[in-house]
Amino acid sequence: MKKITVHTSTPYDVIIERGSLDRSGEYISSVTKSKKAVVVTDDIVGPLYADRLVSSLEKSGISASVFVFPNGEQSKNLTVLSNIFDFLCMKNITRSDFLIALGGGVVGDITGFAAACFLRGIDFVQIPTTLLAQIDSSVGGKTAVDIKGGKNLVGAFKQPALVICDSDTLKTLTPQILADGMGEAIKYGMIKNSELFSLIENHCLKNIDEVMDELVYTCIDIKREVVEHDEFDKGERMILNFGHTIGHAIEGWHGYNNFTHGMGVATGMCIMTKKFCSKELSDRLVKCVENYNLPTSTDIPMSELLPFCSKDKKRESGNISYIVCPETGRAEIRKATVKEFEELMEG
Repeated sequence: MKKITVHTSTPYDVIIERGSLDRSGEYISSVTKSKKAVVVTDDIVGPLYADRLVSSLEKSGISASVFVFPNGEQSKNLTVLSNIFDFLCMKNITRSDFLIALGGGVVGDITGFAAACFLRGIDFVQIPTTLLAQIDSSVGGKTAVDIKGGKNLVGAFKQPALVICDSDTLKTLTPQILADGMGEAIKYGMIKNSELFSLIENHCLKNIDEVMDELVYTCIDIKREVVEHDEFDKGERMILNFGHTIGHAIEGWHGYNNFTHGMGVATGMCIMTKKFCSKELSDRLVKCVENYNLPTSTDIPMSELLPFCSKDKKRESGNISYIVCPETGRAEIRKATVKEFEELMEG
């Protein structure tokens, strides 16, 4: 077992261990005295892992009910959030009880937001089952849902009480969902760790499991460092958004259907690097992204993407922050007015 402690306003541990799903009850009971929980999951992850999690909880004296909603980004909305609240009321959940997010980034985001809001805040535990959720969305305390105006525009900062990452759960992922997580892993190498980028570019989707434990640990440790320096996303944490401004715009253009977050991040990184960095670096990044069957460009006209960028949550007043990596392992935060950013991207 490897453990990373995230020293935020509410410190918590991230446990990285194969087989840890079946020991979740033991680990969770060490951070809470509560004997009652609700597991929130989706209709793909639930049939795979919910029974095992509930069994582990029961062995530790914790009773658990399970709330299941349809898989996919389209479920990360206010209607599903309201349904979760109704379920918590039906199960008589109190402030001393807690939630468990079992699933990918959508499950973690909406469960964390529900925990932040219900009874003005109850504890929750993250058990991410996708690579993207393990290395990115489960750590750092950002929770949110999507609205018609854009992605993740309604949310709260809510740190989990514990994060449990079992790499064995990644074995049930489809190649596309695994690749989705690799988009974020490549981002970490680009913004903060050139050795990690080299590790990733020297592997591909077929053999990345050989170094998965090292990759997961390194990515989480990078995020820990960034989050500790800037918990509430006012400065350095913005580098975690490399590729996201354009990536989110592409996701929004597709209506958050048939174009995943990892695909968006990968495309956004390649577009920004081609636009602002050397051809050598751009070619290297594109080749790395292609190793994981992720897109490197889009046919959507920039004029159609820019309106989505102007609604991005990274805006401050009339300005927008965007991230550029002049070399692997180093990121720069740049600011421009929305008009200047549009001129840069269309030029």
